[in-house]
Amino acid sequence: MIHGRMMIPIVIAIIYLFIVALIYVKLKQWFSHRKSWKVVKGVFWVNVGLIIVGILLVLLRFQIPTNIPKFIINWFVGFSFALLVSNLIFAILLLADSIIGIPIFAFGKLTGKSESTAKFNAGRRKFVQTTSTVVAGLPFVSMLYGITFGKYNYQVRNVVLKFPDLPDAFNGFKIAQISDIHSGSFDSKESVLKGVRMVNDQKADLIAFTGDLVNSQSREIVPFLDIFKQLDAPHGVISTKGNHDYGIYRNWPTQEDHIADQQEMQDHHKTLGFDLLNNSNRIIEKDGEQMSIVGVENWGLPPFPQEGDLDKALEGTEKSPFTILLSHDPSHWDEVVLKHQRHVHLTLAGHTHGMQFGVEIPGIKWSPVQYRYPRWAGLYQEKDQYLYVNRGFGFIGFPGRVGIMPEITVFKLEKA
Repeated sequence: MIHGRMMIPIVIAIIYLFIVALIYVKLKQWFSHRKSWKVVKGVFWVNVGLIIVGILLVLLRFQIPTNIPKFIINWFVGFSFALLVSNLIFAILLLADSIIGIPIFAFGKLTGKSESTAKFNAGRRKFVQTTSTVVAGLPFVSMLYGITFGKYNYQVRNVVLKFPDLPDAFNGFKIAQISDIHSGSFDSKESVLKGVRMVNDQKADLIAFTGDLVNSQSREIVPFLDIFKQLDAPHGVISTKGNHDYGIYRNWPTQEDHIADQQEMQDHHKTLGFDLLNNSNRIIEKDGEQMSIVGVENWGLPPFPQEGDLDKALEGTEKSPFTILLSHDPSHWDEVVLKHQRHVHLTLAGHTHGMQFGVEIPGIKWSPVQYRYPRWAGLYQEKDQYLYVNRGFGFIGFPGRVGIMPEITVFKLEKA
């Protein structure tokens, strides 16, 4: 019986083998009679090799020799992933062309006009070759841009929210949110420092971090402790954990090693000056009035951990008239928060990254991740409760961002 976690790489392998076979057959059909066939074939198999190595690196969660500079790993993985996407698009276009060609071929045979259809197909073949190459090349170029510039192109998004029951003392209160740091993926301290300084430049009253400090082990944050320690706000930095902060994506030698890693995670939050809320809360007082900041541990739909306990996290906040929840996975909002008897005014989440790939222009907001997470980026409202899904500060898997930029969100709370 195949283990559930093995299904993903197996499915990827099957799909990719189909892509390889389809492209090779078409290239052979186009070039086998030309002198350039050996060169085309050689380039094709080098392309296949680069993609396979890149896929393996991602599946192994970057567990490779640490003496290899991270920027080299990221560039290699990003380049191979760009090749994979281009190959996929190329294969889809070739498959569509083959499907279209079947009735044309049949029509020529049935009507005795094979010579005419052959001439037509020759012209169509040239058109398909050119069009497929151009269309498949566009995402390749955009992804190269994404791994070069996009991944550190931090964007500040300002959101004004009005609440009739907001305590007067908190009218104008500003909260800066970052999420999904994924420190194990970073390859430029200078770029990360730029992002941290941008957060501080917002002059927020409070900074909220909504999980995924690392990729697979707590020590990944160590090289960046001095940078993220610089996050500063009058009411401090409040944090919660995401699914990657539990060390579940690594094979630990012993259970004791895993436990030690989780203790390190707690210690690192303290070193950073982050107030980590593990199913707990913090009451902020200002001019004699209160606001509750509640934080749950990760709660996501399977296979993600469901450690979050909203009831426990809310204990002691009964007299607080206004509640903000930090919950890493936006699924928690639909599955638990909206159904809860306690009114939560605003939930801050992350997790999706907007898949680090998509389109966000006036009138169009799309990413493949929306087919898995209906609430995947930005602001959502159900009656008088809000959810905001941050697009993430860092990156993982694909070491870049195309169309969905890293985000710093600044909320201004106002009395309606």
